[in-house]
Amino acid sequence: MTAPEVISLGSVNLDFQVRADRWPEPGETMAARDFHMLGGGKAANVAVVARRLGVPTRLVAHLGDDVLRETALAALRACGVDLCLTRTVARRATGLAFITVRADGSKSIVLAANANDEWTPQDADAAASAVSAADPGSVLVADLEVPVSVVQRTLQAAQARGCTVIVDPSPADRLTEDLFPLIDFLTPNPAEARRLTGVTVSSVQDAFQAGKTLLERGVRTALVKLGDGGCVVVSAGVRGHIPAPPVTVVDTTGAGDAFAGALAVALIEGRLVADAATFAVAAATFSVKKYGAQPSYPSRPELDAFMQQHRLDATA
Repeated sequence: MTAPEVISLGSVNLDFQVRADRWPEPGETMAARDFHMLGGGKAANVAVVARRLGVPTRLVAHLGDDVLRETALAALRACGVDLCLTRTVARRATGLAFITVRADGSKSIVLAANANDEWTPQDADAAASAVSAADPGSVLVADLEVPVSVVQRTLQAAQARGCTVIVDPSPADRLTEDLFPLIDFLTPNPAEARRLTGVTVSSVQDAFQAGKTLLERGVRTALVKLGDGGCVVVSAGVRGHIPAPPVTVVDTTGAGDAFAGALAVALIEGRLVADAATFAVAAATFSVKKYGAQPSYPSRPELDAFMQQHRLDATA
């Protein structure tokens, strides 16, 4: 007998991260500091978050057969993520992300997809088969940093199985119209919401409008993230704003992945949508207090204490 789990489909990278006072000008060589080489990638980050929060987790992703592979997998192995569907692609490089973080915690990323783009029809079938055999209470979390055909095939299997589907629409221009009806929870940030809806999200009301537009396109619940770290929830019968507690922002890298991973955990635990979104906001907010993505993610006791300290609640 199987148990509900988080299945995380998407990218796994190695992050090369530095701090700088500003973005460099074209042609400029600029000094940086605080170099880190860490495991990353949206799906890998989601898997680390979910596993640290106590839920069985599988990663469905591709890496290269290079010397960077084991570093990219280190944190996943350490916290016990199931890597049976994490495939090594011969003669390809592992995905790379070159990240610059400014003093205010904002970041810029240059991404080389490499092995993340290398999927065969057989790989897509294997991912879909794994979802088809999962406990119906499981949650599939997918990003769009792998071929859309793979995402679509897996989302269809999840819907047929009765699993909940969360999609992080990154990059947003890969989210095709036929994917919207397959999505239970869509989690765009302000830039992605604007790309998908045409609404510039600079306020809570803007986010509500963007969420309403996404529901009209077929999504069942839209969780539109705000620039201050909070989010709004829009679904049939639910309209809520979850503000983020005030913290000192050190690094926003991977905060959206923390949001998606914690949301998946909350849904597996049977939380209602506003409560699940509050849990997700708490995990994302906790993560921005530290430098780096995966090292910043909380354990369950840490997140529970953080939520109690800030008395997080939803304003419906």
